[in-house]
Amino acid sequence: MTSTEATTESEASGPSGYAAARLRLLQEKAQSGPPRRAALAALTDDWLSTLFATAAEEAGVRGAALVAVGGYGRGELSPRSDLDLLLLHDGSADAGAIATLADRVWYPVWDLGLALDHSVRTPAEARKTAGEDLKVQLGLLDARPVAGDLGLAAGLRTAILADWRNQAPKRLPALDELCRERAERMGELQFLLEPDLKEARGGLRDATALRAVAASWVADAPREGLSEARRILLDARDALHLTTGRATDRLALQEQDQVATELGLLDADALLRQVYEAARTVSYATDVTWREVNRVLRARSVRPRLRAMLGGGKPVPDRTPLADGVVEADGEVVLARTVRPERDPVLTLRAAAAAAESGLPLSRHLVRHLASAARPLSVPWPAEAREELVTLLGAGEATVGVWEALEAEGIITRLLPDWERVHCRPQRNPVHTWTVDRHLVETAVRAATLTRRVGRPDLLLVAALLHDIGKGWPGDHSVAGEVIARDMAGRIGFDKHDVGVIATLVRHHLLLIETATRRDLDDPATVRSVATAVGTASTLELLHALTEADALATGPAAWSTWRASLVTDLVGRVAAVLAGEAPPEQEPAAPGAEHERLAIEALRTGEPVLALRAQTETPDEDGEPEPVGVELLIALPDRPGVLPAAAGVLALHRLTVRAADLRAVELPTELGESADLLLLSWRVAAEYGSLPQAARLRADLVRALDGSLDIRARLAEREAAYPRRRGVKAPPPRVTVAAAGSQVATVIEVRAQDAPGLLHRIGRALEQSAVRVRSAHVSTLGANAVDAFYVTGPDGEPLSDVRAAEVARELEKALG
Repeated sequence: MTSTEATTESEASGPSGYAAARLRLLQEKAQSGPPRRAALAALTDDWLSTLFATAAEEAGVRGAALVAVGGYGRGELSPRSDLDLLLLHDGSADAGAIATLADRVWYPVWDLGLALDHSVRTPAEARKTAGEDLKVQLGLLDARPVAGDLGLAAGLRTAILADWRNQAPKRLPALDELCRERAERMGELQFLLEPDLKEARGGLRDATALRAVAASWVADAPREGLSEARRILLDARDALHLTTGRATDRLALQEQDQVATELGLLDADALLRQVYEAARTVSYATDVTWREVNRVLRARSVRPRLRAMLGGGKPVPDRTPLADGVVEADGEVVLARTVRPERDPVLTLRAAAAAAESGLPLSRHLVRHLASAARPLSVPWPAEAREELVTLLGAGEATVGVWEALEAEGIITRLLPDWERVHCRPQRNPVHTWTVDRHLVETAVRAATLTRRVGRPDLLLVAALLHDIGKGWPGDHSVAGEVIARDMAGRIGFDKHDVGVIATLVRHHLLLIETATRRDLDDPATVRSVATAVGTASTLELLHALTEADALATGPAAWSTWRASLVTDLVGRVAAVLAGEAPPEQEPAAPGAEHERLAIEALRTGEPVLALRAQTETPDEDGEPEPVGVELLIALPDRPGVLPAAAGVLALHRLTVRAADLRAVELPTELGESADLLLLSWRVAAEYGSLPQAARLRADLVRALDGSLDIRARLAEREAAYPRRRGVKAPPPRVTVAAAGSQVATVIEVRAQDAPGLLHRIGRALEQSAVRVRSAHVSTLGANAVDAFYVTGPDGEPLSDVRAAEVARELEKALG
């Protein structure tokens, strides 16, 4: 070899040569996924092997090996993965030489800025540490020799595997508990908007745990789709590392579009849907595997005692009948021995309903057998099939596990073909806890608790399952959903009348909550419009229950005592109209006792009067009081600028407005005349710290009204002092005019990202548009504000269509 060739080889194997080759590999677009991870591991192996050989010779160490463990041991190196390395030695060299060897391997890795998880141990020390630390043992299960004494490394791997199998009855329950704790802490990957691809349930940690279970020889995970799911999650992590340049596993919202592009996917939704599908596969495999592990371990501990009692014979598990052709055996639902799925098309739904009703899991073998052998149902379904579906949906919490087992084998989309479009579909609104398909099932679960309130629980449960089925189609999902639900309800076997009711419930499933929180319930037009849409008292009864179930299944921000009371009030008014009673003509609202006291004081002094109080607590189902927030009441003589001034003062004091109501009323004076007063009810919460004193709020409100407090400038200063947090860019505000919203005013609806001072800005823009705010209904749902303003012209009359559209444009421009 010439000196030039030696120099070239030295450079290629040195740190700079490895770094350059690594960079070229990561930038090579044609190579990605498993081939790139394997190539990166092989490239790293070559470099470390040369590094180790040189270091061992210089340190004078024999009987040592460099061993890759964890992800590196599996040959799955992502661009920013740690290098998990074990320096294994037989103990023959002195400590100083081993330390020198370690330094000469570790420091070049650190010099390149690579993350390193390292340890130095003898085989005995490694086994002892693994016996004490489950995470160390899991890493060593994937041990792979990189350089040095290969026999030493192979001997350790053999010993570790033997230890793992011998200790399985003790270590597997500990691993199960570790996985459960992590899932509790990190959440379920398949439902998170910003999931941790590694730590969340259904992520890479769980996939690795399944490998460990398989290595124990106690049970094996379902293999169908599992390797592909791991590949998808690893590919997503690779793309995340490349786009961020960081060793992160959290798929943050602001990075999802870039990651999708890196993977050649259409958009962030396509990325999330693919990731959710993979996570669901891993989660299902995890459930099935741990159920089998626990069954085997339980059987191992029970059988010796049973054999002793029965004289040595092999015990036969009990088989308890659950339904026609369906039995329970060893804690799972299985098929009876004589059943013929190809002759019984209802068997699948019957088994699922029996499992949910008994609170037992479906055997994986049963589900797979039904998926391949069961005859398809005729269309429309026979009555028994429809009844079994309703039974399954009405079983409550137990429905979820059974439904997921059927989904895992593709049975749900075979029964309900339109389900495929919502399967694993993400929901961008952070108010939503679940994906679309899981939300539909959760809504049915919630509806199951409300079936005693309605005359047709079957229609309620099916409407709950289908109410968001239109998501994923262009346009309004309620409109699209009505068409799909009509077709699906007919397919399930409902008659023409029931199909119409289900379609109506799907079309108007948001009607009650949106009307109750965004419209003036004292306006007869509001009540009449709802009555016209609903049509009958029985449909209203179902819609009320569906509204509550939908909100409860959405997330904690979607339902509250306050929202429930508004919906109940609206339902009562609509029921009266449907019973033939005409809604009373709208009159000025009479203030409540507390507001009346404040109004009289404001009338006497001519100044604003405020009161802060905790809202009345309502007992929940368990009889415990439920706090519903802090209410700020304001009464003051009617004058221009009240709404922006009051909203601005609240923003300055860092009070978040959760809901608000503004009304103009007339009160008689001592002289027998009438005076116009404004009554404001605000439900507020402090951003942090305690609530300010009412006296301070009043003083600032007086200053804001007389112009000595420049709220706009103060809010601008505060916003400039605190840079915006990094995150997804919010969609632009949208301002619309509600058609036929009221007979006495024009309803302007504003949808925008909630932010401090938003209500102040809206109020200022409306003032500048020379319209009078007759009443305001403010609602905050998660990060979104949906506010409705009943406005009139200076003459007190509703705006013309042209003027209303002009005001909406001006407001949208002011907020943009």
